[in-house]
Amino acid sequence: MVAIATDPLKVRYSDLLFQEMTNATDSHEFYIGIGKSDQYDSANDNIITPLRHIKDEREARNNLESVMKIATSNVSFVVPRSNWIAGTIYDAFSDHIVGYPTNTYYVLTEDNHVYICLQASKDASGNRNVSTVKPSFQDAGVDNIQAFKTADGYIWKFLYEISSSRVTTFLSSGFIPTQFIDSSNDTTATEQEQVKIRAQALNNKNGQILGAEILNAGSGYTTAPNITIVGDGTGAAATCEVANGQIVKVEMTCNISDSGMGSGYNVARMELDAGNAIIRPIIGPRDGIGADPRVDLKSSSIMAVVKPDGTQDGDFNITNDFRQISLLRNLNLRTGVRATTTSARANRILTLQGNLGSLVADQKITGDSGTIAWIDQVDSNGSGNGLVYYHTNNQFIITNKGPGFFSPAETITGTTAGSGIVTTDSSVEIDPFSGELLYIDSRARIIRSADQKEDIKVILTV
Repeated sequence: MVAIATDPLKVRYSDLLFQEMTNATDSHEFYIGIGKSDQYDSANDNIITPLRHIKDEREARNNLESVMKIATSNVSFVVPRSNWIAGTIYDAFSDHIVGYPTNTYYVLTEDNHVYICLQASKDASGNRNVSTVKPSFQDAGVDNIQAFKTADGYIWKFLYEISSSRVTTFLSSGFIPTQFIDSSNDTTATEQEQVKIRAQALNNKNGQILGAEILNAGSGYTTAPNITIVGDGTGAAATCEVANGQIVKVEMTCNISDSGMGSGYNVARMELDAGNAIIRPIIGPRDGIGADPRVDLKSSSIMAVVKPDGTQDGDFNITNDFRQISLLRNLNLRTGVRATTTSARANRILTLQGNLGSLVADQKITGDSGTIAWIDQVDSNGSGNGLVYYHTNNQFIITNKGPGFFSPAETITGTTAGSGIVTTDSSVEIDPFSGELLYIDSRARIIRSADQKEDIKVILTV
């Protein structure tokens, strides 16, 4: 048996996660955590790829230093970024595309407008031309609900504008945000324009024939045959060109406002009045281009964003680094109560007494009991009492020594210098072993500072 999960199913699963993450009235909370201040490897710190098993999940929880709650407004569908660049060949939308082609069929312009290509330009031999004219409905002199043809022969349709706030939050070097908007959630001018585009698609641009796939170019043609489109819709018309006795190009008779692409097609065929060529019509999305950009752009990826600022209410360490990012759902406080706090520490804290000497962040510490841990942060370092935030994991285990907690009156010693006697070993705020761990991302070392504002983006793809 051969089976697939369809694109609509992927969008549906993504939307279930999106709805839960953006629901401000339910009891579910999502957090992004950072951690692992110790190296992956004692020699060269090469990144270790996390594996999908319980051991690595537990290690990620052990490594946690701090977490920050994801605001419901900081979650979006995203698609891979494709900037419009002059001199680039772009594909037209096709119902035969699997994933994202090398030459993408949509672009982001410098105006933060997203356009979809309905027809790629071709020369007289059927070879695709590069795009030389930036798509712009304003420059074309049309309304934003209308498709238009640029001077280089490409046909584009405006999908949506990314608002300045969404640019700041979600736009990255690799992804652009997209969203579903209807009259129930249009709160800004750009969203209201998207509602207008959706209505136009649903009302009279659903089931369009956007182009044609030449399955057999035929032979012996001296003139271009006429094309008749037969199907359950209306209004579609196309022409073709021949070269060297074969059909090399088929174009819908669309110059503006999607004229010639018709509507209402679920079933269609292209009949030629001469020759043996076979041409298959490309039927657009059922609800029409623009009804749901997530469908048009095949989005099944969700981006969640947090932006910890400096110490972030004292919960984020600025004297150390991190190497791991995680996504967690429904964490508990150490008391067992569901966490709702904006940010919190997730590591443990030692109260030490004695001449702490050179106990500093990143240092490995060992207790009399054999427990090994790594220092995340040291407060009040010096003679007297000191506070040491730490985490423990299974990296660099030596015989009979490994992770664990420290006992009162136990002596701990740093790798190179410094020692102290444990007064207390206690939890801080968040229980890192609670809730569900949904995502682990191991990265190269990231250093934090007091004047630094992280922009941490987690992207989940179904």
